[in-house]
Amino acid sequence: MRVHPASPFVRGWVALAAIAFFFGRDIFERSLQGRPVFQDELAGRAPFLLAGGGVVLLIAVLGFVLTWYFTKYQVSGGYVRVNTGLLFRQQRQARLDRVQAIDIVQPLLARIFGLAELKFEVADAGESAVRLAYLKIEDARQLRATILARAAGVTAGTGSPGEAVPEAPEFPVLAVPPSRLVGSLLLSEQSFFVALGAVVSVVLSVLTESSAFYLYLIPAALGLAASYWSLFNKGYNFTAAISPDGIRLRYGLLDTQAQTLPPGRIQALKITQPPLWRPFGWYRMQVNVAGYGLVDNAGEGTSRTTLLPVGRLDDVMSMLALVLPDPGSDHPADVFTAGLAGLDSDGGYVTTPRRARFLAPLGWRRNGFTATGTALLLRSGRWWRELVVVPHQRTQSMALQQGPLARRFGVADLVLHTTAGPVTPRLAQAGVDEALALFDQQSARARLARKRQTTEQWLRQVAPPLAEAVEAPQPVVEPPETPPVVEPVETQTKEGPKHG
Repeated sequence: MRVHPASPFVRGWVALAAIAFFFGRDIFERSLQGRPVFQDELAGRAPFLLAGGGVVLLIAVLGFVLTWYFTKYQVSGGYVRVNTGLLFRQQRQARLDRVQAIDIVQPLLARIFGLAELKFEVADAGESAVRLAYLKIEDARQLRATILARAAGVTAGTGSPGEAVPEAPEFPVLAVPPSRLVGSLLLSEQSFFVALGAVVSVVLSVLTESSAFYLYLIPAALGLAASYWSLFNKGYNFTAAISPDGIRLRYGLLDTQAQTLPPGRIQALKITQPPLWRPFGWYRMQVNVAGYGLVDNAGEGTSRTTLLPVGRLDDVMSMLALVLPDPGSDHPADVFTAGLAGLDSDGGYVTTPRRARFLAPLGWRRNGFTATGTALLLRSGRWWRELVVVPHQRTQSMALQQGPLARRFGVADLVLHTTAGPVTPRLAQAGVDEALALFDQQSARARLARKRQTTEQWLRQVAPPLAEAVEAPQPVVEPPETPPVVEPVETQTKEGPKHG
């Protein structure tokens, strides 16, 4: 199958604009100045210029057509394949059961023509394994549904293997109001430092009787405005929903994007609360997903790894229930609440020993850890609060670190290694005995969790009965008037073997 015929023109409009600018700039300037458009010496060369411009335009259009003709894609045999190139041909393929996430991206020009770019991330891929630009928006949604259904472990039922899977229904979970998004930007860390810099500049200008310090505010103000616009443009109209194929996120003002994150593919999660957000009870959630942390565009990477740009505590709990359907605790609300705002041993956390309080006078009562049957929780920060959640089976490796001061006070840091991204799981200043015990226990938990993970299909991991129910032919029923409330499943799991 081929992409939409207009795809090369939507992607290459910059080249067409450059050609028009090169050949029409002089004429445009003469028109604005009221001078004759064609002078005598130019009139003699006009046919050659027009012919040259026509040849360049024809070559560009021919290149667009050939690019479209030789770009094909196929979904079969458990793989998605994309063939591109005329002289230098390239074939890219990816296993469907390794799909980490799928995005539908609509730049402004593509939205005008009703087109969309489909790209999805695959485990161990440094960049998007497949990018299909552009498809009709309906075709992109249909192809995404088919790929996600097979990646999640849902088959087409009684249909043929190549049969398309209808898009799964979804239930809205939350939406971020624009007013809250604007408030979070104005109360962000960068606003604080820019305001602090402005105060310092004013004081120095008054003391030195020189206005030169005001000049330093100009680039800061321009950079802050550009940053605000980028974050607002990407976070506008942020909504989250749950469906059998994963967590669906939609956001964007001019360029819209629709992500689908299978919960079982999230490697690590971080919840943060800057000090200026605390009076309003706002939090931010970010995740590590394979491939998302290794993108060329830092702004794009930030938006794609944001699970919740700003939300209240109930929003955080709702998203946690989606990411970690089985919290592995009899009292998950108490454990997570203590991780977000608790001190000392609240919620069963083990904190920095009192003897090391001089290394972190403000944070030693917050720095701590606890483990449930399914995840390791690391909390830190007295002013900038932070809670990191790492599912046991996503623990790739660990390292103990201890500097000279840490040895003096009998503490050590434990670092967990996951895929690249905004989350860096690190337990700071734990007691040496506690750190060593956690190192052994977490290794055992990770091994046991990976043994239980018998398939790469996330839906079969977290909800096998649901996967079987989706596969079986079901009669058509009317949807409920109100969506069901997603609650964490409370289970108990046996602890893995302990190593001394």
